[in-house]
Amino acid sequence: MECYLDNSATTRVLEEAAELAKSVMLKDYGNPSSLHNMGFNAEKYIKKADEIFAGILKCSPKNIIFTSGGTESNNTAIIGTAIFKKSRGRHLITTPFEHPAVSRVMKFLEGQGFEVDYLDVDPEGFIDLEQLEDLIREDTILVSLMHVNNEIGTVEPISEAGEIIHKKNPDCLFHVDDIQGFGKLPLNPKACHIDLLSASSHKLHGPKGVGLLYMSDRTHISPIIFGGGQMQGLRSGTENVPGIAGFSKAAEMIFDGLDEKILNMRTLREGFIEELKKIPDVFINGPKDPAKAAPHIVSASVKDVRAEVLLHALEDKGIYVSSGSACSSNRKTVSESLKAIGAPDWAHESTVRFSFSCFTVKEELDYTISVLNEIIPQLRKFVRR
Repeated sequence: MECYLDNSATTRVLEEAAELAKSVMLKDYGNPSSLHNMGFNAEKYIKKADEIFAGILKCSPKNIIFTSGGTESNNTAIIGTAIFKKSRGRHLITTPFEHPAVSRVMKFLEGQGFEVDYLDVDPEGFIDLEQLEDLIREDTILVSLMHVNNEIGTVEPISEAGEIIHKKNPDCLFHVDDIQGFGKLPLNPKACHIDLLSASSHKLHGPKGVGLLYMSDRTHISPIIFGGGQMQGLRSGTENVPGIAGFSKAAEMIFDGLDEKILNMRTLREGFIEELKKIPDVFINGPKDPAKAAPHIVSASVKDVRAEVLLHALEDKGIYVSSGSACSSNRKTVSESLKAIGAPDWAHESTVRFSFSCFTVKEELDYTISVLNEIIPQLRKFVRR
């Protein structure tokens, strides 16, 4: 039996999205900037995608900028804000809990003379809203928070944070990295006081290499990619029309009946966690309250078993999981998420992430539990002393 439980790293592309992208590549392959019928036909896919995402995010099509993915969206939002607003202030706020596509940008900006404050997170990964309010200053130009932590699944209080930010400093922009939340949990940017929001196609069954950046009407940033002036001058370069079309098709299908999909994933997650807890010395990271956790992520620390060893043992049984963020799992690095929540030292080498999609079924999880019960005692026999 094959069980793909690494959906937070990437997802299988929906057949309908793949077929649409293929059709665009083979038939409607014109440059959308060209002033002829082939260009016009290509441009229609971008306009259709604008309408689909505007409907999902409850905004105007002009609020949508397409990018090459979540990393570019995060970089554009943060660096673009810093450049545009540096004459008004050089203070930014984030957490030590962010994906490298945010945390490394912040480190870069610190090297450019910006000041960054890092919010504390509690043992379940939640920010302190009072600390956020205290840290916001007159010269704070941006707060950047992730909606869903990609490693342990904590869902941050985005709406409350947005309200505090705009009340304390109306000129401060609020960026939300929604790459792990988009297509898994609903989020209304306007209602949550969000100025900039990043999302990625391949996290919700669309093709890789495409993402979006939502920008509110009040938001102004500087471009960081220059050229022909596409995407309202904010993201130059010929648009990835096949990717954009596939992304929009996948999003349209995933957001249709999303509440039911979320409920199903939550049910599977809670049952899976209950079975994991029955295995001796297996500890679950993240929120204790299931309602405050993402419906698709389970982080488990398995004492006396190295994550890499467990990962490959599961792979031998046809089960695919991750040892952390896919963007850093191929390098020997300490998990900043586990470090931020105060996880014990042993957990940094012994934590795996199981991540579901709306297509995950109970039989896959039952099989995974049976395999874990079989292999964990075996692997512990070879633990280093």
